[in-house]
Amino acid sequence: MKTFILAPDSFKESMTAEQACASMQRGILRAMSDAQCIHVPMADGGEGTVDALIAALAGERIACEVTGPLPHQQIKTYFGLVDGAKTAVIEMAKANGIDLLAPEQRNPLKTSTFGTGEMIKQALELGVAKIILGLGGSVTNDGGAGMAEALGAKFLDVLGNIVPACGGSLNRVQNIDLIGLDARLKQTEIIIASDVNNPLCGSNGASYVFGPQKGANDEMVQILDRNLSYFADIVETAIGASYQHMAGAGAAGGLGFGLLAFTGANIRSGVELVIEQCHLAEKIARADYVLTGEGKIDFQTQFGKTPYGVAKLAKQLNKPVIAFAGLLGEGFDELYNLGFDQIIGINPPDCTMQDALDNAESNLQKACENIAERLK
Repeated sequence: MKTFILAPDSFKESMTAEQACASMQRGILRAMSDAQCIHVPMADGGEGTVDALIAALAGERIACEVTGPLPHQQIKTYFGLVDGAKTAVIEMAKANGIDLLAPEQRNPLKTSTFGTGEMIKQALELGVAKIILGLGGSVTNDGGAGMAEALGAKFLDVLGNIVPACGGSLNRVQNIDLIGLDARLKQTEIIIASDVNNPLCGSNGASYVFGPQKGANDEMVQILDRNLSYFADIVETAIGASYQHMAGAGAAGGLGFGLLAFTGANIRSGVELVIEQCHLAEKIARADYVLTGEGKIDFQTQFGKTPYGVAKLAKQLNKPVIAFAGLLGEGFDELYNLGFDQIIGINPPDCTMQDALDNAESNLQKACENIAERLK
């Protein structure tokens, strides 16, 4: 009997990580009926991080209502409680994510991370000792100002008036009042789980790299970058420490920077944190094969994405790794030098994007069945 570890991320817009695990198992068992399949749904700090950790650690969902990406937009969502209710797991995208706005609504000059701050506050009110924050999938570019405002910080203009905490207003901030910042933050360990290592500003920063996908045109990108740079200088004067050049400060439109500056957070690779929390190494050590994957695999996969994190660990344990993707992008073959044994596109030739999304589960099942047949 062969044992398979199934450790995929979600396939964006088509399958959750849990659904991908189930599809993989169905395919394997059609070809190898006595196989043992161990589900370890994964994430890298982005979409699915809360669900992956709740599943792995037998946690619970805590329902909440918070402010969405735009002011006066209310979102019913949830965060996770794990580790005997000592640790909260929050996915910023569940409050302020790109999927919460239609394309025509997306404007990073106006969106805010205020709702993420509200989720943090609700977790603090439950008395948690630790908060893990996943930062992928944002539609914001406010440097974490909204998050900090929800936790009691005040951003003031030259006349002492409150400045709206959004990307387009950061250049108006003259002073920061941190007297009301929630004191419980100092007693709480806060860990950022990020799948990117971009700094806050510049050509590789939050605005230039991620702004366009959030609705920013070229002119807006320049404004957003200038505003973040200005805001970072004001923040660093207020707190006496510099974070804008730190790897990961640019995550989630600078929410990484805001968390580092205002909450004393530490930043970690999201996939490494999830791997650790899920005890994936112990599970892989007992397996014959490791299967992973996500919606798209390309040369960027090696920079902190789930399939690379899983493959790296599996190779350390001398286990074969097979990855599946809806789309094989530019430079995916570079990954063969980094621990992957096979990388397989699950869609048939000439498949349209809509067909790929509609049939993702059955296509993944068929691809896994074919692999299991060969492994027999």
